[in-house]
Amino acid sequence: MQKTVLAAIPLAMMLAVGGCSEPAPAPQAEEAPILMQAGEWVLTRKTTGYNTPTITPAQYQAALKQVSEDKICLTVDAEGMPDAAALAGKDGTACTYKDKMARKGRLIATLACTAGKGTSEIAVEGNYTADTLTLGETMTQSEGGGAVLRATYDLSGKRVGDCPKG
Repeated sequence: MQKTVLAAIPLAMMLAVGGCSEPAPAPQAEEAPILMQAGEWVLTRKTTGYNTPTITPAQYQAALKQVSEDKICLTVDAEGMPDAAALAGKDGTACTYKDKMARKGRLIATLACTAGKGTSEIAVEGNYTADTLTLGETMTQSEGGGAVLRATYDLSGKRVGDCPKG
């Protein structure tokens, strides 16, 4: 009787080990990256905050009513990043990305720009598709090392077609 029980143990162990192995999972299909498309875009910028060392309550309220709409020919680099100056709008020229991350429809970046006699740094964060974007921006303008203006904006955009020829 002991031989029968002992012979059954290795068989049971082999069956248990054999039953545990599952087929390897099928490889996941890699998602295609979401790339913003170059072309003609309409960008709408709404001021949501505005602060300078000398602002009055009336000036603050007037600033919050500012909404601008611009039709631009937006360029996009090979990584799908839009032209930094287009994101900066009137708050800077000669803009470059200090850092940037665009992944799965999410954009987070910091822009460094020339602004008047000083510089502006613009933090950008939001979502995009191939032909739309919705971003929040915080801009700090500095002159001589001190902040002279801080503003926040909601920026939205929609691609409306190809850039006009000519």
